[in-house]
Amino acid sequence: MPISLAAILGGLSVAAGAFGSHALREKISERSLEIFETGARYQMYHALALLFIALLISRTESPQPTLIASGWLFIIGIAIFSGSLYALSLTGIKSLGAITPLGGTAFLAGWCALAFAAWNLKL
Repeated sequence: MPISLAAILGGLSVAAGAFGSHALREKISERSLEIFETGARYQMYHALALLFIALLISRTESPQPTLIASGWLFIIGIAIFSGSLYALSLTGIKSLGAITPLGGTAFLAGWCALAFAAWNLKL
């Protein structure tokens, strides 16, 4: 399931990038398009990180809780960070930008959890 989810999130990132590049280019401002593309880019980075985590989890008999937590934090980060940027760029509701840092914090916590898990990882 985690590998499938990583693949789905990666594919949706490609779809979002294509949608932004082709369907939105003439419909939203250049700044809004940049915001949308940032959401898609960070979604892809973290989908790839999630894929890596899923592969690590599949290779260990009993995965560390911090490794599992890092995956969940990346999923939460994608939902909040990328989701809020998509919504902000499409709606223009500036207050949505206030929740974007919560997603960024989830990303940072995920990377910290991954670093901790990797430090203690025994393959």
